[in-house]
Amino acid sequence: MKIVFATNNAHKLEEIRQILGNDFEVLSLADIGCHDDIPETGNTLEANALQKAQYIMEKYGYDCFADDTGLEVEALGGEPGIFSARYAGGEGHDSEANMRKLLAKLEHEDNRRARFRTVIALLRGGSLHTFEGIVEGVITREKSGAEGFGYDPIFRPDGYDQTFAELGADVKNKISHRARATEKLARFLHKGAS
Repeated sequence: MKIVFATNNAHKLEEIRQILGNDFEVLSLADIGCHDDIPETGNTLEANALQKAQYIMEKYGYDCFADDTGLEVEALGGEPGIFSARYAGGEGHDSEANMRKLLAKLEHEDNRRARFRTVIALLRGGSLHTFEGIVEGVITREKSGAEGFGYDPIFRPDGYDQTFAELGADVKNKISHRARATEKLARFLHKGAS
């Protein structure tokens, strides 16, 4: 069965393909000839994920799923949230600038509680299904580790004494917010395929 994942992120694609296995042919945006800059103008992760999935379904006619992820820091009222990728401003995704801004805002803050949250929106057969994955943790006081991307060097998940960037991809991909949401998606799709 063919299904489109509204991304061109090679790492995300590989992770999803491994979890879904051979029952599904997961196509990327490039695979269907979509090189558009898909809008993300929602004010929640759910709205952004749904907006991307709807765009693909309406324009290309494929069953589709899309995700959106945010880092939510308790002491900052849930910031950066939907603005996680562009927290420091500007057009691109500047992870270093984003981390600097977040650490500066938390400099005199003792409450370092945070969570990564991923929402996947699936449009299949005209129906919407959403799946959420959350990993709780804390924001460290300084960067540590060289693997991963985004806020990984300053996020330490509960139950571990290392940041995502120190734990490495194998461990992170088993416990991460995206892995948890993807597992729920996989269970749903496999149930429907059997």
